[in-house]
Amino acid sequence: FRWEQVVDLTYSLRLGAKPKPMEQDEAAVEKLRFVPPTWTYECDEDLVHFLYDHIGKEDENLGSVKQYVDSIDVSSYTEDFNVSCLTDSHADTYWESDGSQGQHWVRLNMKKGTIVKKLLLTVDTTDENFMPKRVAVYGGEGDNLKKLNDVGIDESYIGDVCVLEDMTTHLPVIEIRIVECRDDGIDVRLRGIKIKSSRQRDLGLSADMFQLPNLVRYPRLEGTDPDLLYRRAVLIQRFIKLLDSVLHHLVPAWDHTVGTFSKLKHIKQFLLLSKRRTALITQCLKDSETSKPNFMPRLYINRRLAMEHRDNPALDPSCKNAVFTQVYEGLKPSDKFEKPLDYRWPLRYDQWWECKFIAEGIIDQGGGFRDSLADMSEELCPSSADTPVPLPFFVRTSNQGNGTGEARDMYVPNPSCKDFPKYEWIGQIMGAALRGKEFLVLALPGFVWKQLTGEEVSWSKDFPAVDSVLVKLLEVMEVMDKDTFEFKFGNELTYTTVLSDQRMVELIPNGSSTVGRYEDRKEFIRLVQKARLEESKEQIMAMQAGLLKVVPQAVLDLLTWQELEKKVCGDPEVTVDALKKLTRFEDFEPLDTRVQYFWEALNNFTNEDRSRFLRFVTGRSRLPARIYIYPDKMGSETTDALPESSTCSSTLFLPNYATAKVCEEKLRYAAYNCVAIDTDMSPWEE
Repeated sequence: FRWEQVVDLTYSLRLGAKPKPMEQDEAAVEKLRFVPPTWTYECDEDLVHFLYDHIGKEDENLGSVKQYVDSIDVSSYTEDFNVSCLTDSHADTYWESDGSQGQHWVRLNMKKGTIVKKLLLTVDTTDENFMPKRVAVYGGEGDNLKKLNDVGIDESYIGDVCVLEDMTTHLPVIEIRIVECRDDGIDVRLRGIKIKSSRQRDLGLSADMFQLPNLVRYPRLEGTDPDLLYRRAVLIQRFIKLLDSVLHHLVPAWDHTVGTFSKLKHIKQFLLLSKRRTALITQCLKDSETSKPNFMPRLYINRRLAMEHRDNPALDPSCKNAVFTQVYEGLKPSDKFEKPLDYRWPLRYDQWWECKFIAEGIIDQGGGFRDSLADMSEELCPSSADTPVPLPFFVRTSNQGNGTGEARDMYVPNPSCKDFPKYEWIGQIMGAALRGKEFLVLALPGFVWKQLTGEEVSWSKDFPAVDSVLVKLLEVMEVMDKDTFEFKFGNELTYTTVLSDQRMVELIPNGSSTVGRYEDRKEFIRLVQKARLEESKEQIMAMQAGLLKVVPQAVLDLLTWQELEKKVCGDPEVTVDALKKLTRFEDFEPLDTRVQYFWEALNNFTNEDRSRFLRFVTGRSRLPARIYIYPDKMGSETTDALPESSTCSSTLFLPNYATAKVCEEKLRYAAYNCVAIDTDMSPWEE
């Protein structure tokens, strides 16, 4: 019997006599059951993340072929029709190349042990001259690829075409080369890739995975015997397999509006290893989406007034000049017959409103809209600690104010702000970002994201990201002796605490005049913790209510808080390596010094600099965002002019600077002064 059969035999109801499994190996069972005295639930969570990063992490873009393929590379792609469209299982999406005729290819980096029985391409005759007419398939290792097949495709065909079948050995790399397109088309469209395969063997786990060099990012696991980690990992994988077998019953895809499997919120992090979760999330989002609006709202935004408000919020106490408020008011239904936006549009509806920036030269084909989201993000949670917070919805954490703790750039919902309709709208915009491709960058700690997804929060684990000084103070207070307590606090400790909005609140009736005694310190600590943990409860509930108007409850149940943050805010880290993968130089010679100087400049940038630069070029502050770089109008002539950009096309026009240092200075200046330099349109053309 396999272990799954034993579980089924033990716990299922059966008619008649049950088969009797063989006697269990008691020694092996005891090894699986053994947990070291120092092992904690956090260790299990770290082990889950280790497994996810090392064997369970499958590229989300791989969709339907992820069980066979490690990654997919393509020769080129257009921004809206990228590699993810090959495997999203949607017949109405497609990968579209963006290069020279006859130079298009798709490379599959196969998982070890995979043997292809059938490789199919989905094509559609309605793609006209984008439809492939002839493809060649190559396979092998590295660059040593041999031709395996050559296939002609009927020009009138719609559906799956088999381009490779009945392989007998594992091929690490399979490359599909588009030899010719219909009617001499230049670029190609493929609507999908499907694979049928057998595996040489199930690779599974091994104790070798848990050697010390692999555990550097997981300090809780360091020092634990690799064999013990291996056995614990086996146990976790078996648990996940059992969970997967019932997950669709716990979160039925057809019932996405009510109910929750909150009983499992304690094991949210384990869901990272689930193989059924992604399909359930996709199904829930698909079932709950609505058609795109009949018309795109047009908003008139005055960013000059918004900038004045940002510089001195006291001049505009109602915040009516903020971009956030201008967008919020502009999207309100104009009459009782107009329906409010529901933000549950299809994924490909990627511009939610059109912005007309007053006295600015931008024709909004997406760049202006993204600018408005970036402006709203900056108003809600300013990236600089030195600027005032122009809106009342979030306040800086105590860590940010004190310059202490790890998370020094975070915000929490303002306990004093009772404008719950706007908090709800913030939640709706977060939901729209989750469903779509845009981001609302909110610098919120895990303490807030956990509450939005329904995960448990704890004082010791989560609140240090908000107020690490207070957490440490209460820890010390709990264990100090009476003499130390009275020396430090005397009669000055009262039943009050200061919230994140700097308001002092009483913990009990007449708390400000009630002195805390040593004997009651544990009750005092409990009351402080309760007050601080719940200080933003109403505001977070309003945000969650807005989120649930756009995203089904089941999706929040299935996402970890880290995944929700990344889907809403994008990737907070803007690395040079990531930018290199997303940047394309046009009309430059391979050894052009401008390319060299550009990368030297970005290497010297801080992460904040790179984030600002990204926004200057693309209107986005976080990755992923495609960048196209062209020489500026001066050509190869050396200049000290500022670079120009077009956010609608994510294009940078790069001058020829004399040195890398000059390039760095000019790019940095442009990145921090982007509104005035964007060249989507001259203001004189209005």
